[in-house]
Amino acid sequence: MDLANSIQIIAILIECAVVVIAVLIATRNNRAYGWLIAITFALFALFDGIRIFFPYGFPRLYSLVLFVACASMLYAVWLMYNETRKSD
Repeated sequence: MDLANSIQIIAILIECAVVVIAVLIATRNNRAYGWLIAITFALFALFDGIRIFFPYGFPRLYSLVLFVACASMLYAVWLMYNETRKSD
């Protein structure tokens, strides 16, 4: 395993840690954006995993997973923005 693959696997583990923390935000703090962040980073981990194990296939799946992850994060950030505006 080369350095690039090792870094990719470490990145996947970090993405999984972000998922766990985001679920805690969603469940303990009752914040909907926590679920969206969890979905986003779970999809990022899936995206990276697919790219490692299937490097020559599924380009449409890559695009779909990346698009849904980005849309989820956009909505999460929008919810956070609205929450900060209400507290001002």
